[in-house]
Amino acid sequence: MLKNLVVKKSFWSGVVLTLAFVFVAYDAVFNYVDWRNADRNSARLAPAPKEESDAVVQLYAARTYNWRKYFAVHSWIAVKEKNADSYTIYQVLGFKKWRTGNAIDIQKGIPDRKWFGAMPELLKDIRGEEAEKAIVNINNAVRSYPYGHLYTAFPGPNSNTFISYIIRRTPELATELPPTAIGKDFIGFTNFVEPAENGQGYQFSVLGILGATVTKSGFEVNLLGLVFGIDVLNPAIKLPFLGRLGMNYAQ
Repeated sequence: MLKNLVVKKSFWSGVVLTLAFVFVAYDAVFNYVDWRNADRNSARLAPAPKEESDAVVQLYAARTYNWRKYFAVHSWIAVKEKNADSYTIYQVLGFKKWRTGNAIDIQKGIPDRKWFGAMPELLKDIRGEEAEKAIVNINNAVRSYPYGHLYTAFPGPNSNTFISYIIRRTPELATELPPTAIGKDFIGFTNFVEPAENGQGYQFSVLGILGATVTKSGFEVNLLGLVFGIDVLNPAIKLPFLGRLGMNYAQ
């Protein structure tokens, strides 16, 4: 009886995984959009500099390009200093690392640009004096980031490792990257304990592939880059591929 149940469970698990693979493969082939033609316009989530004189800091994440969108997001930070007429975007780019040897990308641009067709999600929005303080801390964190010369899509360090590193060193941000931000749990090659991103607990992680985070709002477990978790204060569950289901993290 038990043997039959195990066989049936294995069979249906195989069916589900096969169907998922076929769906992703089909979408990647027949819904493919060349990155050169992908939409990179503003999502209209950021205030125009001429309409907002105060300092602004915004944290974004968007599904990655092509088939990778089912597994992960790319994150970045956009800042505008007080009375500035443009935004500066901070992010890590794999192709920049391969081209120049340095993955850190800092440039003026559209803060809420779609990530090759994917609509960005605004995770944090800070204005005024708090944003001014955050910009100082962000710049200090960028300068101290130790993995600018490295890039590994899984398990990190990658674009989400970079943004998570900044969040942990910028108290004004005090938020969480989505469960699908693969690489956020990479906290170092020899460092295994760090304060949680939201500053309300601690994270244990081994090279970003095994670990756990416990905070006042809930907990996360990371297994091979797949994050499972529960948020009690802002009721939600966190799942691989699907991300956060429930209330958004309080901004």
